[in-house]
Amino acid sequence: MSQSSASNGFSRRTLLKATAAAAAVTATGLRAPFVHAQQRSLKVGTYGGYFEESFSEHVYPGFTEATGIEVESIPEPTGEAWLVQLQAAARAGQAPADVSMMAQVPMLRGITADLWQPLDMERMPNARETIAEFRNTWPDGRVAGVPAVTWYITLVTNTDVYPQPPESWADMWAPGNERRLGLLALASNSFLLEITAETFFGGQDLLATDEGVERVLAKLAELKPNVALWYRDEGQFQQALQSGEIPMGQYYHDVTGLAAADGFPVRSTFPKEGGVVDRGSWAVVRSSDRLEEAQVFIDYVSQPEIQALLARKVGTAPTIPRELLDLTDEEFAAVSSTGRPIIPNYALYTERGDRIADRWTAMITG
Repeated sequence: MSQSSASNGFSRRTLLKATAAAAAVTATGLRAPFVHAQQRSLKVGTYGGYFEESFSEHVYPGFTEATGIEVESIPEPTGEAWLVQLQAAARAGQAPADVSMMAQVPMLRGITADLWQPLDMERMPNARETIAEFRNTWPDGRVAGVPAVTWYITLVTNTDVYPQPPESWADMWAPGNERRLGLLALASNSFLLEITAETFFGGQDLLATDEGVERVLAKLAELKPNVALWYRDEGQFQQALQSGEIPMGQYYHDVTGLAAADGFPVRSTFPKEGGVVDRGSWAVVRSSDRLEEAQVFIDYVSQPEIQALLARKVGTAPTIPRELLDLTDEEFAAVSSTGRPIIPNYALYTERGDRIADRWTAMITG
């Protein structure tokens, strides 16, 4: 859902609930998290490319100044490759990153696999302001993931190749686009099943049955001649999009906006069917011994000032109610959409994931 609709029904709760330490004012003008830790470090994983670079430039230095905790920035691969790496490392008692930004399908699978450490919301007063429906929990109510940012997957184009923006996801199927598309490689992070169902079948009801999934896959298979790249590495498609080598595809609205701001001939379009809204959650792998530092970090980035900073500098939509933010209407519109979004069917990949993955390989990327 868009941030504006997600915020409906959430009243502004006083920030005076924060502890005295959380309410203290740092040299940067932001409320300090609950611990001022000296000589500590933390490995933070975010998606590679512009996203990770933007966090390194705009977020981590202020966090270190406010807390004394040094950050080692870890670039993550997209999709579930990072989940696999974290699981393998956890079995060996290692932690490639202490706290990671996880998309929802790998986040949920990590809960099932008991990969994450429970988070103490009482020790994170700013994180308690995040939208409750966006948090990830175990059945007993313990919190495994705190919402980090929200993002949109949209239809992106190189403006030198496509002077006019596309109007619909259906434009990807159009004749003349042979070998021009870059698409995310996995069913569970591209959400192309949902996009195809919304674009050609009037909604996602069809995805409730295996027979319906087969019909959607058959339509999606018609797109294959137009695909030049099924990508797992965001940077690979980003470079090809900017150069015009692969001038159309699905990509992240925030990253595309950052590239456009840097002068590259790219645009992000919300098709008439809607952009796909997804979100990342902060999670702490069970093999990490830096839970305290990780919770300081999660609390820090949940502050209204940092959520607004992320919107302005990283291009992501906030995960706290809009009324807590000082974003202008124009700034909010730059990172979000008031139109109806396409909502990922996460249950499709957590409950029928193996079958979907097999059919995806057989019919789409195989």
